[in-house]
Amino acid sequence: MKPRHKRLVFVGVGLGILGLAAFLVLNALDDSVVFFHTPTEIAEQKVPLDRRLRLGGLVEEGSVLHGTGAQVRFRVTDLANDVAVTYSGILPDLFREGQGVVVEGRMHNGVLTADQVLAKHDEKYMPPEVAEALKKSGQWQGIKQSMQDAGQLPGLSAVQRPAQ
Repeated sequence: MKPRHKRLVFVGVGLGILGLAAFLVLNALDDSVVFFHTPTEIAEQKVPLDRRLRLGGLVEEGSVLHGTGAQVRFRVTDLANDVAVTYSGILPDLFREGQGVVVEGRMHNGVLTADQVLAKHDEKYMPPEVAEALKKSGQWQGIKQSMQDAGQLPGLSAVQRPAQ
């Protein structure tokens, strides 16, 4: 066997071992990797619904219903579409209607059964995934302006804005 052929065999075997290692790592991570989606992506069925997913948006006004025990139902919206969410547990203190939220769980019959709810950590923060999703849906300027008016984002509030 010529030295050139030996090198080709060595490179081929090395690439095969590297490919097998990558496959095994990705297969092991498959269940622990959770992707962020918007309500619009779920409504357009661009999301594999048999996997865990992370949903972000705003808690729809008037949608929060407290059930028996610690069960809560609410809707997450990106102002274009919304997704129903059920959650059993204690909600974060900052969970409110109209605020940004990220929930994680699995879809069952069109309802996301969440096992984790994350709310913003202060009044000037919106999760970056939620802000990006709102920007993609074209709703960001309206949300940004309403949050500034309510004093929830830095900028000119209704009180500070010069008279027109």
